[in-house]
Amino acid sequence: MQKKTPDYDNVFKTMKSKHKRLFISVINDVFGKEYPLDIKVEVLPSEGYLTESETADGSKEIEEQISDFLIKIGSEVYLLECQSYDDGSMAIRIAEYAFIVARQFATWDIGHATIPMPRFSVIYVKRTERTPKTTKITFTFPDSQEVNYESPNVILEEFTKEYIIEKKLFPYIPFYIARYEKDMISEGSIENAVRDLEYFRNELIRLYEAEELTENELIDLKGFINTIITHITNGNQNEERLVSIMGGTVIETESERLIRQGISQGKAQLLIELGQEEGLDDATLLKRIQERIGVSLEQAAAYLERYGKQTV
Repeated sequence: MQKKTPDYDNVFKTMKSKHKRLFISVINDVFGKEYPLDIKVEVLPSEGYLTESETADGSKEIEEQISDFLIKIGSEVYLLECQSYDDGSMAIRIAEYAFIVARQFATWDIGHATIPMPRFSVIYVKRTERTPKTTKITFTFPDSQEVNYESPNVILEEFTKEYIIEKKLFPYIPFYIARYEKDMISEGSIENAVRDLEYFRNELIRLYEAEELTENELIDLKGFINTIITHITNGNQNEERLVSIMGGTVIETESERLIRQGISQGKAQLLIELGQEEGLDDATLLKRIQERIGVSLEQAAAYLERYGKQTV
């Protein structure tokens, strides 16, 4: 039995929090922009709101919804939503999200308010006969005026692997494999999935060697791909073969975890010793540890406190 879909949401939200830079190319491709990949990106808080949803028995319940991704580049605000399938409520949810965002940037004076709506797009991981090409919201006013608020959707099944690499649409890569879901679940032929995964692995390594991806980005993208693979295969006979392509393991044992942890500690100690010999300050050392080993700021600070020479 296949697992539910939170893994898709978790991968998307982890990418946005850890690797917001990777979404600049997505913004450029969806909205026809030309932002440089080193432009300053601000991830906005996703404020929740309360909404009614219908339960399996037909009753209503109140739940909090939180938008997937709000990003500000310069003066422009973008709203991206990642969906497995269209559930029929996407347009109204986008409208609600958009008004929450617009309220943060509204300007007003006596008798007048200006509400700037964000640009938006829905990213559909899978496609069915119902999946819409666009999401359209029509605002109807009492004087019969109507304003259409519309944007094209991203349907990942329509993207080739070559286009994704050419345009550097890295956030799409973990979800690309979902197009082979039926084969992966039925334990039929997975040769197409294997070839595509090998293509992405080789291209990601090439881009890393060309310094277009950082080590952390490379490692995490491969990990995200494996998360989606294990979500789909759910332990069947295809899982190990597919996961191994990206160089990971299905399950990390306690001994493997301790070995990995020891390697990280050793690398951190060496980086700190060399950095202090070079006369680097603590801020530079912390940044170097984070980038080279792929740990959080808190973990880097712990390593520095443990292995660093105390300066007077």
